[in-house]
Formats: sequence, C-alpha cells, structure tokens
Amino acid sequence: MSLGPYVIDTRDGRVGQVMAREGGFVQLRPPGGGVEWDCPPESVAPAPAPEGSRARARATGQEGRLP
Repeated sequence: MSLGPYVIDTRDGRVGQVMAREGGFVQLRPPGGGVEWDCPPESVAPAPAPEGSRARARATGQEGRLP
C-alpha cells in the first residue's frame, strides 16, 4: 500500500499521514503510528516542510524500534 503525504488537520493542528479516503472523510494516522482519525477533506491542509520532516523522522524512528 502506498502511504499518503503528511498533512495538518486544521481543526486542531494535529499532523497526520493520509491513510485512506473513506465515507467522505480523509483518514489520518499520527506520525509513528497510533489510532487513526477521520477528518473532513475541507479541514486538511498540506503540512509545512518542517512539520512534515519531523513527522517522517518520528515515523522512521518508530519503525526502527519494531521487533
């Protein structure tokens, strides 16, 4: 599965990775994993470069800790 970009949920400022689009919502997952949440498409904005870079680094760090 191809994962999507890191974006910001403009309702609360959380950064998440686009996992899917389902039922009229965009499903986002926090960097490094965790519980996905639904976000209306109109509340999704591209993550600025610093936030996207930090999110990718956190996700990579989490992957390195898996057994």
